[in-house]
Amino acid sequence: MATRARTIAHPLAALVVDVVAVLLFANLTAIAGRIAVNLPFSPVPITGQTLMVLLAGAALGSRRGAASQAAYLLEGVVGLPVFASGTSGIGVLLGPTGGYLIGFVACAGLVGWLVERGAGRHAVTSVLTMLAGSALVYVFGAAWLAHFLSGGLPSVLIQGVLPFLPGDILKSLIAAGVVPSARWTLSHWTGAASE
Repeated sequence: MATRARTIAHPLAALVVDVVAVLLFANLTAIAGRIAVNLPFSPVPITGQTLMVLLAGAALGSRRGAASQAAYLLEGVVGLPVFASGTSGIGVLLGPTGGYLIGFVACAGLVGWLVERGAGRHAVTSVLTMLAGSALVYVFGAAWLAHFLSGGLPSVLIQGVLPFLPGDILKSLIAAGVVPSARWTLSHWTGAASE
């Protein structure tokens, strides 16, 4: 496993850079939530958020990537209009889409963990990493959505998984293609050595 050496001399400066990076990706996720298409047959909208979640994990690593998504959730719970279509509040987190939102934290953590272990160095492993992260969002989201739908697994698949697969495959491919430049840019911005 490659280690990342900080070149920012002062610990407080390093902390400030980490906080800024975490909040940057929290807010990029919020902005991507504004790109929302509501489906007439599903309580789950199509958004651009998964792309930002994947990039957060890949660019920030497991801890900061997961922290960025936890910060995003906190922003929404306290009332900032950051969830899909500008919604907010604990009700959104406890509603039908709450599992997907919680899955964002797990996804960013998993993607970051895999990239820290070299999964972002090659095109194939990078794409597989992004697909694994997207799949984890589905696990959380579909499991939670099932509590709100009648009709069992077929309803969950029709309303919470299948319509989103093409877009999430595309977002995974985009994220995998952006990872090298995102990590390089962030490493130079934060002063950390690139892997």
